[in-house]
Amino acid sequence: MASGNRKKYDFKSVGELSSDIEEEKNNKRGLFDLPVGIKTPVEFGTDKDGLFKMHRHLKDQISDNFRNLILTNHGERVGHYDFGANLTELTFELGTDNIDATAMRRIAKAVGKYMPFVQLDSFEPFTEHKDNEHVARIGVRISYSVPRLAFPTRAIELTLYTAG
Repeated sequence: MASGNRKKYDFKSVGELSSDIEEEKNNKRGLFDLPVGIKTPVEFGTDKDGLFKMHRHLKDQISDNFRNLILTNHGERVGHYDFGANLTELTFELGTDNIDATAMRRIAKAVGKYMPFVQLDSFEPFTEHKDNEHVARIGVRISYSVPRLAFPTRAIELTLYTAG
């Protein structure tokens, strides 16, 4: 074997081109703009989203999923009969100690099974009357956090029923 046409290089001397470093930075910035999940209620998306509008931040997707979990009743989700907090049957009695405790147990059970990374903090049922006592908005305000993601405490207010 002739050794006249061989060269030997050391990889320690190669380095990186500034154009490659800049391209890598731009690609990393794009990673933070990737869609995380579909936004509900479903809406048609823009060029950036595709067919449906998308969440691009995990905290927004978790809030959306949490809202859907609380508002869903048993039997409404195909393939998961027990998905949801099943609060509809308790709606008109919210505000009483026994029913509030039952609602909290149902929410805690649903969250424990389907979103165990969520830590529930507080539960506040409310009834807001408009101009008279016959028209009311019935709902709950729940504060929660996601400790593993350093997710600060957030609150979600859900209207369970509007009567009138």
